[in-house]
Amino acid sequence: PSFLWRRRPSFLPACGTVGAKMAASSVCRVAGSVASRALLGGSRSPPAFWSLTRRASTASYAQVLHSLPETEITTLDNGFRVASEQSDQPTCTVGVWLDVGSRYENEKNNGVTNFVEHLAFKGTKKRPGTAFEKEVESMGAHLNSYTSREKTAFFMKALSKDLPKAVEILADAVQNFSLEDSQIEKERNVILQEMKETDGSLSDVVFDYLHTTAYQGTALSQTVEGTTKNAKTLSRADLVEYIETHFKAPRMVLAAAGGVSHKELVDLANQHFGKVPYQYKDDAVPILPRCRFTGSEIRFRDDALPLAHVALAVEGPGWANPDNIYLLVANAIIGRYDLTFGGGKNQSCRLPAAAVDGELCQSFQPFNTCYSDTGLFGFYFVADKMNIEDTFYGAQGEWMRICTSVTESEVKRAKNVLRSTFASMLDGTTAVCETIGNHVLNYGRRISLAEWDARISEVDASSLQKVCSKYVYDKCPAIAAVGPLEAMPDYNRLRSAMYWLRF
Repeated sequence: PSFLWRRRPSFLPACGTVGAKMAASSVCRVAGSVASRALLGGSRSPPAFWSLTRRASTASYAQVLHSLPETEITTLDNGFRVASEQSDQPTCTVGVWLDVGSRYENEKNNGVTNFVEHLAFKGTKKRPGTAFEKEVESMGAHLNSYTSREKTAFFMKALSKDLPKAVEILADAVQNFSLEDSQIEKERNVILQEMKETDGSLSDVVFDYLHTTAYQGTALSQTVEGTTKNAKTLSRADLVEYIETHFKAPRMVLAAAGGVSHKELVDLANQHFGKVPYQYKDDAVPILPRCRFTGSEIRFRDDALPLAHVALAVEGPGWANPDNIYLLVANAIIGRYDLTFGGGKNQSCRLPAAAVDGELCQSFQPFNTCYSDTGLFGFYFVADKMNIEDTFYGAQGEWMRICTSVTESEVKRAKNVLRSTFASMLDGTTAVCETIGNHVLNYGRRISLAEWDARISEVDASSLQKVCSKYVYDKCPAIAAVGPLEAMPDYNRLRSAMYWLRF
């Protein structure tokens, strides 16, 4: 249908990103929208007037911090949470976020969450497939959904006046899956095709390998899509069992942002989600098993590929750990690079400037991927086969420098970069709604921009060195690489670069 199509978002977050799209190989269906711009004509004003206009209409960063709307949260009797942020906009985004993902699966049903998510917008018991599509199209709404290792989301952007209808449709989609045999078989073929497409995205392949080796023998090593064998054999009974086991009210959040009234949203939640079950069969509440991190490596050598795709990571903290801010500042100091970037040698970060000067790699990007109790802190790069060792040398050397001798001026610049990144996450109702949904699941509340700013302000060079040394210095990394890897150093050589003998 025209209101819905699929794309695979890049796994790699920006150096300051703390958000839902933090899962390797996450599967996402995102409806696009056409941005329109009105061109204002008329005579030009003198430069002095422009300056006065800008000074009069631009709010300072400090003013913005304390003028943002408050996020209200209400918990229903069954444990279902409702969270919203009201702003004077003609549109709104509303969605259901669930604490469900591939980490809750086992070897036999790996991929079932992704399968269920595929079927959510394919019709319900009340609305057959074509009727469901026509109803959403008649509203001019955009439906979205994605699955990651720990989260699943279904959300919709619509006009504010259509909020009651949007909530009713989402509630129907989440609670009343039709699960028709014909639709299951159709989506089975779609999923198998998506798996083939995933194999062609080497960044996704590398990060799946990274999880496989870093969390070997645990649930986090499993991919979101599951195995080809499971995709071919999962039955309707498997889907029903998974939904009945995990789709419980205390693990759901109804989040909304834009032109919405919290009282109205709570009333709608009571009406449509008030009967979502909260009890587990035989009181068997699913408990996440601990996923241990193992320093190790996976190499898939293919000399036919033109470039090597490599990722290296150490174990990072979980979502709620305050050390995340320090690691994000460290990533902002390291910076990111792509061959298409301008600036050349004049970039403010040392590693991107060195990459330009020495033609080290095609692209480089640090990442900090968080889960509930663990995480992956590392970097990913794409390089020519003869430059792999030099890129490792530059990246690991930058890590060691941050652990031992980072300067206050670098920290100050990185903190401003991170502030800008957090502020950009408030751009649009969809971004705000997604932030609310993920925050309530991860932290139990919405963390305001003012609180993030206060945490960033606490970072200085000394504390940054201590935190980075805690997670990086002399730690065993997990490494995944695909491509022409003949010249890639062995694991012991890369492990020895995780410390400096001078310290």
